[in-house]
Amino acid sequence: MSYRNRTAALASAAALAGSAVLMAAPVARAEAVDVNYQCKTPIGVKSAVSPIDVKGVKSGNGYRITMSWQKGVSSSPVELGKGAMTPSATIALGGVDSGTLAVTGPANDAALPANTPIKVNDLSGTYTPKKSGKVTFTAGVLTIRALGTTTTCTPTNDPGPSLTLDVTAAGGGTTGSTQGAVPGPGSGSDSGGELPRTGPEDSAVALGTLGGTVLLAGAAGALWLSRRHRGSVSGR
Repeated sequence: MSYRNRTAALASAAALAGSAVLMAAPVARAEAVDVNYQCKTPIGVKSAVSPIDVKGVKSGNGYRITMSWQKGVSSSPVELGKGAMTPSATIALGGVDSGTLAVTGPANDAALPANTPIKVNDLSGTYTPKKSGKVTFTAGVLTIRALGTTTTCTPTNDPGPSLTLDVTAAGGGTTGSTQGAVPGPGSGSDSGGELPRTGPEDSAVALGTLGGTVLLAGAAGALWLSRRHRGSVSGR
């Protein structure tokens, strides 16, 4: 094989290796899912549909899970002043785990007009994997407490998961369990086993770095062969 052919083959192999890494590695899947809520309020039953987005960010030995509503749900016949409404919810776990994850959030930071869909603030909680494999996160029951009353909103359309994570349990655990909400950032420990990627963005960065490393290694090899070839030619 000629020098040029060897160099081209090396560069092609490096590119293929980088592509294979990107194709083989698992990526978390997240998407907004329409949830049809039926809300039992103090003045009757109301319905509302809102796309629900769930995201996961690695935090210590677990993940910080955040649940977001893109549209308002339920409403109040009277204005709710600042801090009058406090939401909480559950997220159903599936896949290799089961049970529910409780998520909580702050009270409303501005007054909510009467007879207007209530926009729920982001709710979050900490999930610690007990089993390795794929875990799904699906919107569960939403609870709204305001002015001494409680409104419970339950999904009626059997929504699909808003997030799927490929997780690895720290310490090789093999059993799942119900998770509780842990309010406030920095609640997890930084010790423990290595945790996997948590979302499409994080996965893309990590995989891009790995693929880039492979490509750079191939380029370095091609450059070394080129210099070696020039040296051998000039020494003749």
